[in-house]
Amino acid sequence: MRLRIRLPYAGAFKRLAPRGLLGRTLLIMLVPLVLVQAIALQMFYGNHLGIVSRRLAGGLAGEIAYTADLLQRYDTPEDHAWILDTARRQFLLDIRLDPGAVLDRREWQNVLGPADDDLAQALQERFNAPFTMDWTSDPRSVLISIQLPDGVLSVEAPRKRLSIGTFLLFVCWLVGSALFLFGIAAVFMRNQVRAIRRLARSAEAFGVGRDVPPIRPEGAAEVRQAASAFNRMQERIRRFLAQRTEMLAGVSHDLRTPLTRLRLAIAMLPPTTETQQDIEEMTADVEEMDRMISGYLAFARGEGAEQAEEIDLTTILDEVAASARRSGASVELLVTEAVRIKLRADAIRRALTNLVDNARRHGRHVVLGAEPQGRSVQVTVDDDGPGIPRERRESVFRPFETDADGGTGLGLTIARDIVRAHGGEIFLEDSPMGGLRARIRLPV
Repeated sequence: MRLRIRLPYAGAFKRLAPRGLLGRTLLIMLVPLVLVQAIALQMFYGNHLGIVSRRLAGGLAGEIAYTADLLQRYDTPEDHAWILDTARRQFLLDIRLDPGAVLDRREWQNVLGPADDDLAQALQERFNAPFTMDWTSDPRSVLISIQLPDGVLSVEAPRKRLSIGTFLLFVCWLVGSALFLFGIAAVFMRNQVRAIRRLARSAEAFGVGRDVPPIRPEGAAEVRQAASAFNRMQERIRRFLAQRTEMLAGVSHDLRTPLTRLRLAIAMLPPTTETQQDIEEMTADVEEMDRMISGYLAFARGEGAEQAEEIDLTTILDEVAASARRSGASVELLVTEAVRIKLRADAIRRALTNLVDNARRHGRHVVLGAEPQGRSVQVTVDDDGPGIPRERRESVFRPFETDADGGTGLGLTIARDIVRAHGGEIFLEDSPMGGLRARIRLPV
């Protein structure tokens, strides 16, 4: 029994994660980098920033408290003037004492960072009295007001006394280095992914029978190895197809030579009343053998030598319908609009001809149609015949599966082989006309 552990939010992560290799690789590189830098920031600068901020705030609050104690100890106007002037020169604090004033307890807003909280805590520790801080009125100073027994002490302290410039520099370094490393990784990974995408496109094009030149190996060693393996596989397949075509050409010649001798021998027989029927039957048998050999060779040889090119599928459908009409079939063509698609014209013509021939053998009327559907094209061949039971619709695609009309059993097999070589698929369904529908889906 296998134990499966389902992580929380795993489904949401899968939906939000990038689909492509480039996005996933960059995400794998970026997330650990951000986590490591965040941990380093928290462990080092989290503690460091708090300690430095508390010390700066404590120093400023101590200077203010020291000045306030001197003002209360020496209460003559001359002493006050000397104390305030000394605080301005030594502590860079602009201090003013308003005798008899009452503090206005207005709310003050927090600012980004721990400076305001640390300063408030330091003032609370050194003054057992109400106070306010204004961080927004002056961008360069912090305005502090403290209620003393004999009045209000107003202090204008420079912000630089409480700021930590190295923290911002460190944050900029972390963000900048992360973006720089991410950019370098994106450039290098894009080159690697480009080679993989080129390999995928070439494999897909070669799989549907298009002429694909060899891939230039580039990228990482594994990607180069895959590209070289694809080139070798492509060459071996082409060599195999060429050898098979040459062999089948010789087989075709060897088989048709005795058939030609038989046809000539039958033609030289003297027609008499007794032999006329035998001659006609032998001639029909020879013609049937010739058709069977042509079908077998077409199935084995395929259409691999033909190159795919962009054509008008409507033209091919019209040619197939016209050819069937010349053979005495009732074929109706229904095409909503012109459809241009990259195909091997002769191969598709053979596949459609086989489907139409199969339909007109079993029905009296055939309807041939085509319709674009998004990134694919659907071609249908409908007839009004008896149809095929559902349990036999897959078996009729097998090679040499003969039907009730004595066919060779290769028409549907060749048709599906050609359609699949184009990256499509063929389905047998119930027709709206009551018979069988052959539906072809071809990628655009």
